[in-house]
This record gives sequence, structure tokens and C-alpha cells, in this order.
Amino acid sequence: MPTPRRSSFRFQIVAAFAILLALFGCHRNRFPDVPAGYREYAYVSNAGSNTVTVLDLVYLRQDRTLQVGTNPTKMAVNPTRNEVYVANAQSGTISVINADANRVVATIAVRHRPSFITVEPSGHRAYVANYGSNSVSIVDLDLRREVFVAGAGEQPIQVHISPDGRTLVVTNHGSNSVSVFDVIPYRAGSPASAAVTHLRSTFSGCPGAADTVILPDSSKAFVACSTGHQVMALGLAAEPGSWAAKQNASLTTDRMLALLDVGKMPVHLAMKPDGGEIFVSNFDSDSFSEIATWTNEVGGTYSIGNKPVRGIVSRDNSTLWVANSGADSIGLYSIDDGKLAGSVRTGSSPDALAFSADEHLLLAADTHSGDVAVIRTEGKQGPALFTILPAGVSPDDIVVKALREK
Repeated sequence: MPTPRRSSFRFQIVAAFAILLALFGCHRNRFPDVPAGYREYAYVSNAGSNTVTVLDLVYLRQDRTLQVGTNPTKMAVNPTRNEVYVANAQSGTISVINADANRVVATIAVRHRPSFITVEPSGHRAYVANYGSNSVSIVDLDLRREVFVAGAGEQPIQVHISPDGRTLVVTNHGSNSVSVFDVIPYRAGSPASAAVTHLRSTFSGCPGAADTVILPDSSKAFVACSTGHQVMALGLAAEPGSWAAKQNASLTTDRMLALLDVGKMPVHLAMKPDGGEIFVSNFDSDSFSEIATWTNEVGGTYSIGNKPVRGIVSRDNSTLWVANSGADSIGLYSIDDGKLAGSVRTGSSPDALAFSADEHLLLAADTHSGDVAVIRTEGKQGPALFTILPAGVSPDDIVVKALREK
């Protein structure tokens, strides 16, 4: 049952939204125009209710609720087809959502406790970290089935494919390590089972290895050591025969570059789209750290709010948004100015963040209040909470997919 304070806050939000509707009408007045046939949805995995909530971002309303597997956690969007994938931790499955129809069209069995899913740039293959079976599943998205299983370290919690499609980086939470695999990039007609050739490297010494980002040029990976106070920087092997490999033979192997001291319990890494800087959410320090990726140096650590858990950077590389789960707010940091730029109220315990396609809206999944805060990123008075939309119990992740009618 909601607390009186939370109920009062939600009543104020609903009342304010009603006034806005009365003033401006029920259409997207004062929002950017969208072309005819344009649709855009946010998908929210609700770990506590075994559902995915679909939110219509054109009309800012709940579209429907989809039943998926047990304990849905992380999700991924296919970059080349209108599909969304949900990892169901307790079911050991992946649910496939057709975004055109917004319905579940397939269920793919993987291994025990899938914790994370990523889709390679071609859109034909997915990789799943199986936390409960110390493995990574390769999934053929055309055939809709698991086609290969690679052994990883203990309790792999995330898996990421490099932008060039050549390298798979797996963080092993239980063994405090990182596994790096060779991947054969997709070619038309090639079987998905041929994707991973071998384990290329293993790096230890990263307590609670968790969140990972890979630079846009695929040259480096950064890993949050979440039960410590460091971020591991890794140099990823250059492609044999490439310009970089010809210039420096040492670049043809994976290598440890640095262990960077940040705040306590770094839980999330937010990278600028240009890859120049990474911002680390330090949960137990109420701060974030700024890492320069070119020099592998920490530029500074700054206070941001109570229990920061997630960050996201605007497409123009100018603004960092940080979910402060202990303060029920989103903190703003102006990257260009190097200073805090305010905060926006949300529901209870915001966590997962996602922008709408045009970045006019920022969505924050509120873990404790079971809803999604919709924030206008621009306005006369600056960023502000616009409305709150319902989700399910304990929303865990949120992704966005835009579609155009054929």
C-alpha cells in the first residue's frame, strides 16, 4: 500500500497533468511533430509481476501489458527488425516481442538464470549471459533457438558485443573476472553457431565485475568492479591486418591498461556517444566519477545525490542524467560547464533510464512505486516532470523502439 506521502505526491502529479490537458488538449501540443504513421513505444520489464508494460510515447499512455516468463529482467532491442527481447531469469527463457503488433511471438529456451541479453549489429544473433550456469548462449534470431553455449566464469552478469562485431566481453560477477571471446562477424548465410571461435583472454582482479561499456571504435572496454572502488580499463585486440595492428604489433592482443580508483561501489557506466568520457555511478559514495577514455584517467569525482544507480548521456554529449534511487530524483550535470545543473523529481527509487528517439523525453523506471516518470528534457523552465505512467511490480529495465508504418 502506498505511503501517505507518496499518494499525495502522485495526486499532485495527476492533478497537474489534468490541468495541462485542459489547457493544451489531449494531443501532443507543444511537443515535436511526428510524421503520419509514426509509432514509438517504451517496454518496461516488471520483475515482480512477470510482465512487460508497453507505453505509447506518441500519446503518452499505457498501451498494454504482456505476460512473459518468470522474473523478467534485462531487455534488448533489435537494431534491424521490429523486435524486443526479454531475459526471464527464473524461467531460463527469452521472450520475443513483435513491436509491430506488441505481442509475444516466441519463447526461446536458454540456460539457467539468464541475466542479460545483447544483440549484435546485424540483428541476426543475440548473446545471453546465463548467471546460474556460468555460460553464454548464442541465439539464432532467425531460427529462434539457442545454437551454441560457451563456458564463462562464475555468475556471468553481463555480455556485450563490440560495435565492429568481433569481440564479446563477459563480466563474471562471482569470479571477479572478465572473459573476452573472439567472434566471427555475421555474414549472410553463415550459421549463428559459428559466431564464437574461442576464449581469447581472461582478466582477474575486478571485484564484483558488472557493468561494461565498449568504445565506439571497439578499441577498449571499461568494466565497473562493483564490490570495490575501481573501474578496469582493457585494451581490446585490433583486427589482424588492420592499420592499428600494422603500426603496433602489441595491439593484436587484449591487455590490461589500468585499474582506476573511483568512488565506493561503482554500479553503472554511462558513456558519451562520442566515446570520449565515461561517467561512473558510485552507489555507496553518493557520487559519480568522470573518466577520460583517451588517457584512461579519472578527471574527478563529484557529489550528485543519494544512492546513484544509473546514468545516461544526451546525444549531443552535453548533459549527464543520473538516477538517484535514494532521493527519488534525477540529477543533472552539465558536461560542458562541469557543474551540477539541477534535479527533477520522480517516483520512488528511480533506476533504469531511457530516452525517447528524439530525446525530448527521458523515462525513468521507478522500482519501488511501480511506475515510469516521464520527464520533458526541454522547456521554458528547463527539464521537468511531465507525468507518471503506470508499470508493474518492481520494474527492472526499460527500452524504446520507434516504428514507421510501411
